[in-house]
Amino acid sequence: MNSTPVESTLSGMLREAMPLAMNGLHITGSGTGLVIVDEVNGFASVGCGNLAPPADNPQVTRMIEETNRLAREFQVQGWPILAFLDTHDPGKPEPPYPPHCEKGTGEEELVPELKWLEEEQAATLVRKDCINGFIGAIRPDGGNSVVDWANDNGLTRLLVVGICTDICVMDFVLTTLSARNHDMMPTLKDISVYAAGCSTYDLPRDVATGLGLPETVAHPQEATHYLGLYFMASRGAELVDSVEVASGQTAAE
Repeated sequence: MNSTPVESTLSGMLREAMPLAMNGLHITGSGTGLVIVDEVNGFASVGCGNLAPPADNPQVTRMIEETNRLAREFQVQGWPILAFLDTHDPGKPEPPYPPHCEKGTGEEELVPELKWLEEEQAATLVRKDCINGFIGAIRPDGGNSVVDWANDNGLTRLLVVGICTDICVMDFVLTTLSARNHDMMPTLKDISVYAAGCSTYDLPRDVATGLGLPETVAHPQEATHYLGLYFMASRGAELVDSVEVASGQTAAE
């Protein structure tokens, strides 16, 4: 990705002060479920709404490529996939963000590269109306679609990808770690986050102020992506920089 000198310096300081441990993940059998967080047009397709990238973004592009690669491998193996789709009723924005991913706009639909999941038997699609997918998966009857999916499939590991690393991905992972520790999913042992399969948005400080926004909304992509990974790891998630599936193909950072 392209970084400004300030962002590169900041990212370098974070890596020096707060190093991350990355593992390679080799999946050899059932028991792993793939969780795809919000890879919808409103967050990942250029020009598709207030929170979509305004131009091609290498980090977002790579996320979609790696997600599609892994999803195809899971499809071949018949392993379970769960995809969140951020979806809001028109006129009911989600503070503090501007209107986004409203029903009927197309922003709430999967990016074209992942649209095939709608017809995939092994895929479970969950529409959510809030940042935190675990909370958004609570049904009116009090049940939780994520808990049911994990338990019905006897999952021992979740492999998580998606957008944004430090917002929706992080909120889902942190809450699911707590739910695991609370024995809501008795078989679940590990939650792995694939760094190259995640991305976040880029709003440098100078761009924010140039748009008339307060400087406090600055969100440099490289640094915030790193911070999201750091906080997930600090709470017990495993960070992975490569994923090898049973077919022998590898998704690598």
